[in-house]
Amino acid sequence: MASIDLDKMLAKIKSTQWALADIDWDAPGAERITDEQWPKLKAFMADLMWIEHVGARAFAAMAKKAPTETLREIYTYFHAEEQRHANAEMALMKRWGMLEGDEIPEPNINLRLVIEWLDRYADEMPVYVLGTVVPMLEVALDGALCTFLLETVDDPVCHQAFEKINDDESRHLGVGFTVMEMQGRGKTFIKLTQMVAPLLDPRLLLGIASYFPLLNKMRDNIMDMGLPEEKLYNAMRKFEKIGGRTADGRRNPWFQIISRHGRFVINRDNRFYHAPVDALVRATQYIPRRALPAVPSWVKELTYQPAA
Repeated sequence: MASIDLDKMLAKIKSTQWALADIDWDAPGAERITDEQWPKLKAFMADLMWIEHVGARAFAAMAKKAPTETLREIYTYFHAEEQRHANAEMALMKRWGMLEGDEIPEPNINLRLVIEWLDRYADEMPVYVLGTVVPMLEVALDGALCTFLLETVDDPVCHQAFEKINDDESRHLGVGFTVMEMQGRGKTFIKLTQMVAPLLDPRLLLGIASYFPLLNKMRDNIMDMGLPEEKLYNAMRKFEKIGGRTADGRRNPWFQIISRHGRFVINRDNRFYHAPVDALVRATQYIPRRALPAVPSWVKELTYQPAA
C-alpha cells in the first residue's frame, strides 16, 4: 500500500458514494441464516454496527482538526460512510429478523464506555492520536470481523453490502496510513517528543482505560463466534507491517506506541498485560446501565431504512 495523492483520493471518494437504496434488501437468501447461527450472529452484528459508529464519531472529530482542507473534506465523507456502514449492518439485522420495529441494538458495555468517552473528549484530542488509533481498529476489528462474516454467512445480500463496505474501508486505510506517514515526515526530535505529550492528559488516560478492555472484550466475542484467534492477531500484525513500511511511518511516535500495544494484545502469554485488562473487562460487566449517561444524540442518526 503506497502513499496516496489525497486530492485524487477525494475525487475517487466523491465518485464512489452509494446508498442503502442501491441494495435490494428483500432479495432471496435471508433464509440461509441457520437457527444455530442466528443468536450469536445477532450479538456479532450489533457489536460490528457499533464499532462502525465509533469510527464515525472519531472521523467527525478528526475533520474538525484536519491540517488541510482536503483532509477535512475526506474525513467528513468518511464520517458519513461509517454511519452508512452501521445503517447497512442494521438493515441486515432487520432482514434477518433480529430487530423489532425501530429498535436499535444495545452496545455491549465496553463499547458504550468508549462511545461515552468519544462524545465527551474526542473533539479535544489531536488528530494524530485518533488518526493512529482508528486505522488500528479498522485493521484489527473491521478487517477480522468482516472477513469472518463473509466466510460464514451465505446470504448473497450480505455479500453485496459488504463488497461496498469493504471498498470504502480500503480507502479509509489508504488515507489513514498516508496521514500517519505525513505526521512522521520532516519532524525534529523535539516535535516528535511533543506529539507524545497527550499521554499525560487525564482525558486520554480515561480513553485508554476504556480502549484496552474493549479490545479484549471484542477478542472474546469474536472467539465465541468461532473465529480462530490467530486470524484476529494476523489482522493486528497487518497494522504494524503496513504502518512501518517507510521510515516516515516508523518515525511517527504514535505508530510506535499503538504497534507496541498491539504486540501486547496478541501475546496471550503476557499475563502482566492480559490479567489486569481481563479483570477490567469482568469488572465493567457489573456497571449498571442506569448509571451511564443518556446515549448521545448522534446515535439517533442510525437507521436501517434504505434512504437514498
